[in-house]
Amino acid sequence: MCEDSHGGLGRRALFVTGAAAALTLGSVSFASAADGGQESRTVRGTLPPGSPDFVYVPVEVPAGVRELKVAYTYDRPSVPAGTMGNALDIGVFDDRGTELGGRGFRGWSGGARTEFFIRADDATPGYLPGPVREGTWHIALGPYTVAPQGLSYEITITLTHGEPGETAEPVYPPERAKGRGRAWYRGDCHLHSWHSDGRRTPAEIGELARAAGLDFINSSEHNTHAAHAHWADVAGDDLLVMLGEEITTRNGHVVALGTDPGTFVDWRYRARDNRFGRFARQIRRAGGLVVPAHPHATCVGCNWKFGFDEADAIEVWNGPYTPDDEVALADWDSMLVASVRDGRGWLPAMGSSDAHRSPDAVGSPQTVVLADDLTREAIQEGIRAGRCYVAESARVALSLRASGARGEHAGIGERLTVGRDTPVTVRLEVTGAPRCTVRLVTDQGVLHTSAPLPVSGSGVVEWRTTPSYAAYVRAELRHEAAAGPLPGPLAAFTNPIFLDRRADG
Repeated sequence: MCEDSHGGLGRRALFVTGAAAALTLGSVSFASAADGGQESRTVRGTLPPGSPDFVYVPVEVPAGVRELKVAYTYDRPSVPAGTMGNALDIGVFDDRGTELGGRGFRGWSGGARTEFFIRADDATPGYLPGPVREGTWHIALGPYTVAPQGLSYEITITLTHGEPGETAEPVYPPERAKGRGRAWYRGDCHLHSWHSDGRRTPAEIGELARAAGLDFINSSEHNTHAAHAHWADVAGDDLLVMLGEEITTRNGHVVALGTDPGTFVDWRYRARDNRFGRFARQIRRAGGLVVPAHPHATCVGCNWKFGFDEADAIEVWNGPYTPDDEVALADWDSMLVASVRDGRGWLPAMGSSDAHRSPDAVGSPQTVVLADDLTREAIQEGIRAGRCYVAESARVALSLRASGARGEHAGIGERLTVGRDTPVTVRLEVTGAPRCTVRLVTDQGVLHTSAPLPVSGSGVVEWRTTPSYAAYVRAELRHEAAAGPLPGPLAAFTNPIFLDRRADG
């Protein structure tokens, strides 16, 4: 139940937003006041285990408000080992309402902040500046996890009256940087700044991206596009900054990669609500790619449950290489096998740092894309086609090529069509991977493993096969294993080259 600062009990009602069920509490009302006047209301309540994904607190905002400020706290009781404690996210929708995919979104900070403000001329990172118009606003609470004892919270809403100030026209980064024509470009497409739950400013991320040898990055804040207008000064001739969002649902996360500036993608649904396809199509209409992130991550709500029919690529390697990345790599390889078995399209793989704060390394890993130029469209086209590989850093570079007996050849993400029993030479050239082992992986499994590369990190590996023996081939560079029969962690991996059997072969 909800209690305001005067001790009255608020109404509550369960309703459906067009997706997951949500709870709406009783309205909080304010009176008009003179310029410079402030008025606060405090709302208290307790959410039980099993609460809806979203709880809305309506706030009746009168005319003449200059600033809306919200501060909140909640209890964190001790729980037994293995039991979820309390975690409560927060955001806000304005007078245009909370409709799924509607225009009312004004910001989200998840659990990263304990307070926020919105004015016409400024807002807390993660929130959109603009006028605080008269009407019903909604504070959005997201009980991410609730302890068995329940989750008790307190919200203080403060309105400051006065002239609203002016909202500046947003300036966005350009869609083109000074490229090298058709070349391999390095990028990190999953990063977080202080505009969501990161601790770095966009300027700090830009500096780290350049130091990591990156040519492009993608803004991907959790459930907000508020950072889009804060990257123009970071971009330059040497760094392309694309804009997007990490849509963080309760059934998995997806990176919107390279959407039009100002694009907001809603996240308030689960797989059972059958809404993901609608928002995947929105991402593509806005010029972006749909990239499920860390599909086998073990954090609450991170495991991907929406399927991959709407995906343009998949983030197989996320941050430091861990067992869930190994599972994601194996699962992706199984999808490749199914694609050649069933004769259907395949899903390219990517890697990104998901860096939030020190010591998270921007650009580790990074996706290296063969693109016609350093533009949003060209980078996206290279990723969509699978003309890319993933490396742990800019030190690692590789070239994978398959050649037929008559000079036919294909590179990463391409197809080589020759007779079914025509010998094909697969050649991998590597630099920057000392003592790493090369594994050549096909639809039949690992068919070739090299000796460790020299300490110089450079080497060439060649292997011969035929289309009848291998429908595709991709390369993995592995560090030396610490112990046991399992392969060591990745230093790099490529998307496949497909070996098609010519009909008359």
